[in-house]
Amino acid sequence: MNILWAPWRLKYIEKFNEKSEANEENECVFCKIAQEKNDDANFVVTRSEHTFVVLNIFPYNTGHVMVVPYKHVPTIEDLTMDELKDLMRMTKLIVKALKKAYSPHGFNLGANIGRDAGAGIEEHFHLHVLPRWRGDTNFMPTISNTKVIPEDLGTTLNKIRKALNEILRDERALDL
Repeated sequence: MNILWAPWRLKYIEKFNEKSEANEENECVFCKIAQEKNDDANFVVTRSEHTFVVLNIFPYNTGHVMVVPYKHVPTIEDLTMDELKDLMRMTKLIVKALKKAYSPHGFNLGANIGRDAGAGIEEHFHLHVLPRWRGDTNFMPTISNTKVIPEDLGTTLNKIRKALNEILRDERALDL
């Protein structure tokens, strides 16, 4: 058996499995992150009026983020037009930031609505933004059922924030 050593992930696995008062009350992880405002610890990239962008702490690829509305609803049709506009504006900005930071060859954008569609957190709608590169599905997942994430989450967070801040600064300069 091959072993892939990734000790930095243990703290996230332990955090995910912790029993706390919040977990016992079935508090939504996205609502908890939205309320805490502890963006560095929760890997929140940025916030807007109706949404926030957060790294997926169990990413499929480096740069895998989720755009999450503050409103706790299970499906997209429960969002207002203003919330939808903000969700899409933030999705557009994060795609631009991921392009600037990582130069991916493409993206998967999507939402899993309902358990039968694969939703891990089905009670709170969110949109996945997943950068993709040619060859990112190589022999590791095919042969050994193992996905390698080559960058720690803190570095990913800082790269995406930096790129996003540069984009926002440039956009503000154009408005002047």
